[in-house]
Amino acid sequence: MKRTLFLRWRVSAAFALGLVLVVSALSVATWHLTTGYMFSQREQSADRQSQVNVRLVDNAIRNRSDGLDELLTGLATNPDSTILVSLPGGWRTAGRQVRPETLPPALLTPARTGTAAPQRFTSGGIPVVAVAVPLTAAPGLYVELHPLLELEQTFRYLRVILIAGTLVCGLFGIVLGAWSVRRALRPLAAFTDAAGRIARGDLRARLPEQADPELAPLATTFNATAAALEQRVRRDARFAADVSHELRSPLTTMTTVAEVLDRRRDAMPAPAQKALHLLLAELRRFRRMVLDLLEIAAVDETDTGENRELVDLGPLARNGVASNPPLALDLAAGPLLVSGDRRRLDRILANLLDNAARYAGGAVRLGVQARDGVIRLEVDDAGAGVPAELRERIFERFARGVHAGRRDPGSGTGLGLAIVADHVHRHDGRVWVEDRPGGGARFIVELPEAGG
Repeated sequence: MKRTLFLRWRVSAAFALGLVLVVSALSVATWHLTTGYMFSQREQSADRQSQVNVRLVDNAIRNRSDGLDELLTGLATNPDSTILVSLPGGWRTAGRQVRPETLPPALLTPARTGTAAPQRFTSGGIPVVAVAVPLTAAPGLYVELHPLLELEQTFRYLRVILIAGTLVCGLFGIVLGAWSVRRALRPLAAFTDAAGRIARGDLRARLPEQADPELAPLATTFNATAAALEQRVRRDARFAADVSHELRSPLTTMTTVAEVLDRRRDAMPAPAQKALHLLLAELRRFRRMVLDLLEIAAVDETDTGENRELVDLGPLARNGVASNPPLALDLAAGPLLVSGDRRRLDRILANLLDNAARYAGGAVRLGVQARDGVIRLEVDDAGAGVPAELRERIFERFARGVHAGRRDPGSGTGLGLAIVADHVHRHDGRVWVEDRPGGGARFIVELPEAGG
């Protein structure tokens, strides 16, 4: 699940990043093209206006008009514009006052040689485009500063729009990426669900038919593999059941004969008594194994749910305590209901108690509690506990943990806990073992509470 979420976020981030990069590139290009074009247009307009104004100033100087100051004031139509005229007698200004010495030399020097071009700079905190033109009627310069306040305001609006558009596109990329990857991962989610159901024992799980030609071969292959696996498991289960059934009759006969001989063991010599004792122990152990194999075969059969009913684990736990008198019972008040097969639930508890009796000095506590929508069954034993590296292996078939080498009459078959695990999984529960406070092991079974 986490990998899927991480993949969704990675794809969403990739969509967002890609869209942001593309939109950012377009925004930068739009910014440069727009600002460059508008600045160019403004400079050309300023240059044309200054050329017209300088001719008027030249005419006034050539005619020795006394109204030069009034002319300059009239030419400065914008309150933020400035006109400066350099004459042999000094500078004359109109409009917003700007000291001539603050004008950049890069503007004035080329103008005296007739190679001036419009320049942009900031004068008195106001951005301007300046045009300097040499006078023809007298030695001097005509300088006009055209304000760019409106243009700068337009640029600010444009900047906000481009940045906001880039951010909005990034968010849209995240949404688009999440939506796209959700649709793309929908077949993978169905595949994961079907595989999980098969892992939990539902061998009938299949993928739905896919209309997409790229996904159809995957669904077909998966379904064919699942069908082959189901047939193989069914065949193996039938084989184990058939073998076990065939062994029951001769095994029962041999056990009966051995028990008849055992009742007359006093008439036998000592070596024969010892051999009979070993034979009878192995036959009994073999019989338990055959019964367990039959139980395993029954577990591997398809659970149709026909035997499911509401089962109260309270009476089941009391029956378990009744058959083990020293066992302490820790039972929650009220009904402890689960939906399940009563025989299999009884077998779960019986096998856990039998496992404690065989390998751990017996069970010392049986607890049944309800919490967070599950019924929790705990069996504490008086043994030395289960090593951490064996806590999963002991639930495998024919695994007996640290007792794997035992061959005494009281040893088990290695199938009891495997049957417990299979029955618990059939009931959509889980089982594990942990350390018991105070020493020993605690086997825990959690089953979904009916209606929880």
